[in-house]
Amino acid sequence: MNPGPDTELKSLEMIRRLVGFDTTSRNSNLALIDFVRGYLADLGVESTLVHDETGQKANLFATLGPVGRPGICLSGHTDVVPVDGQAWDTDPFELTEKDGKLYGRGTCDMKSWLAVALAFTPEFLRRGLKTPIHLALSYDEEVGCVGVRRLIDRFGAGLVRPALCIVGEPTNMSVVRGHKGKRSYRCRVRGFEAHSSIAPRAVNAVEFAGEVITFLRAMAIRKRTEGTFDGAFDIPHTTVHVGIVAGGTALNIVPRDCYLDFEFRTVPGDDAHALFEEVRDYAEGTLLPEMLAVSEEAGFSWEELSYFPGLDTAEDDPVIALAKSLTGANSTSKVAFGTEAGLFQEGEVSTVVCGPGHIEQAHKPNEFVTREQIALCEALMGRLVDQVCEA
Repeated sequence: MNPGPDTELKSLEMIRRLVGFDTTSRNSNLALIDFVRGYLADLGVESTLVHDETGQKANLFATLGPVGRPGICLSGHTDVVPVDGQAWDTDPFELTEKDGKLYGRGTCDMKSWLAVALAFTPEFLRRGLKTPIHLALSYDEEVGCVGVRRLIDRFGAGLVRPALCIVGEPTNMSVVRGHKGKRSYRCRVRGFEAHSSIAPRAVNAVEFAGEVITFLRAMAIRKRTEGTFDGAFDIPHTTVHVGIVAGGTALNIVPRDCYLDFEFRTVPGDDAHALFEEVRDYAEGTLLPEMLAVSEEAGFSWEELSYFPGLDTAEDDPVIALAKSLTGANSTSKVAFGTEAGLFQEGEVSTVVCGPGHIEQAHKPNEFVTREQIALCEALMGRLVDQVCEA
């Protein structure tokens, strides 16, 4: 039976506390991390912090129960996307409840998952764990899964490597065993400036950037029609997307500079770096000779902006059996959005994605999670308590 809208929530106050920290990725997350560290310390649990190079952000790793043993990791990121320019009806950093929904930045993506895990920590400890639970809180997921890499690098080198991991991104509490990988790039085009009345004697950076965009669009159409295909995804093929283009100074000046940002989101079997090389080969093999024939100053430069691997966990992996037993699900799925789960899998940790909320609510104004979803997540955590505890 699904929980009703009036179901009492054990984690409500913890959700309120976590949402109250403005951990937009451009900010430090240390206030939230210090709060969690103090909360755990009051329960007798020690935490390890893994900072960024500035010391202004940190991952937190803590073990409940027997130390030095693999166990199960409950993982989530602490940062949230900006609210700038969004029309919120409530204060995004103050939890507001209305009509069975909890509004606030991060309620869906993904502080509610962390709050449930923290709210159940006293119960894990009271019941006595035979299998350890590891809590992993990361920074800067929203800007390229940046922070968790430093944490995973410590597995086997000061931190115990978990055997299994649940990343609590919003999946509507369904079991997700796969997601696409992503690589994004910036292409800078250098042309040759001139008065627009003598345009044939110049190299128009905007126009050559347009040629690259046209090539990327053709590639997107090819992937859509020819595959590789994986029917488990809602969009069953690799996608190619240009998101930003900027260049030029005035209409009567042939532009010298232009740049474009583009990305590949790949299904298993496609190699994003190979796709990038295809784009670069076209630009430098086909377009560049024409540009250099006019000016030796012309050219292309390339920069990788972000990367995270896809997740592809086998149906018979033990973490899938665990997640199904905790949710009561009979099936699994794959999603188009990315998470830190692929990095855990690269770090030799069997990983699944399962958490409260729906991705359609993430990153929007008036972001929310329903009470029903929180209640289902609390039910999952209660079953996990039963599985890993002595009493």
